[in-house]
Amino acid sequence: MKKRATKNILEYLLFLPLAFLARVLPRDLALWVGSQLGWISQFVLPKRKRQARINLQQAFPEMGEKDLATTVTKMFRHLGKSGMEMLQMEQFKSDDDLKYFHFHGIENLREAQALGKGLFILTGHLGFWEVGTFFLPKLGIPVDFVAKRMKNPYIDAYFKRLRESGGGQVIEAKHGARRIVKALAENRAVAILLDQHISPPAGVRVNFFGRPAYTTPIISQIAMKQGTPIVPSFSYRRDDNRYDIYFGSMIVFEKEAGEEAILRNTQVLTDQIEAAVRKEITQWFWVHKRWRQ
Repeated sequence: MKKRATKNILEYLLFLPLAFLARVLPRDLALWVGSQLGWISQFVLPKRKRQARINLQQAFPEMGEKDLATTVTKMFRHLGKSGMEMLQMEQFKSDDDLKYFHFHGIENLREAQALGKGLFILTGHLGFWEVGTFFLPKLGIPVDFVAKRMKNPYIDAYFKRLRESGGGQVIEAKHGARRIVKALAENRAVAILLDQHISPPAGVRVNFFGRPAYTTPIISQIAMKQGTPIVPSFSYRRDDNRYDIYFGSMIVFEKEAGEEAILRNTQVLTDQIEAAVRKEITQWFWVHKRWRQ
């Protein structure tokens, strides 16, 4: 326990200079630095690079070696930028900062909100997935974000403060069901990243890129029971470091009971994420061990 506590402190002390650098650098320079750090990290983290290659090869078996290497490198650069973007989150403050975002399908979000039942925002680790913590409150959408607690409590507290700086609240994923239901009852939006591995029995088995993957059924379970609308939403970074934000058509599940209905509807949501990843495969988190037995 003491060894872990010491490691947490050392990690945090190493993290703070990077966080400070991100805060003081101009945005374009910070993102350039992030891109370079991402490029370097593929060599510093060979296991992560190997995992990304394996995942991509199995998802796209037709992809040649040259395209595979290019895709992996672009993904690591993207992740480096994403890290810097997150550390700069507090610099998005005013309505004027919405100029960086081009919204598509915002009427779908408004339609779901108008039902007065709360709403789920379905998303994944794609593009700048953290940025909803800024723009959703600015759009007049009271929102909570479901997130896993990080192993390092000091870094976890730092990122929790960043995520909540825009006005939203963080719900811890591990024991979050009651808070999710409460937030929906208050007509709030709840954003959930549905592309992480969740071990059974908590997770159900669906197909993701043609392979079995275990996924939380919590959105399907609550949405089926309460008629909660679901709006798929994904953020893509442009080459000019602005963002295209897409809100898909509202999904409303029938009130059904049984594991078969839960599985079927969780597959529907997983298909939404797969389709979004296919639009820009270099901006998804391929280093994650998404497919596990």
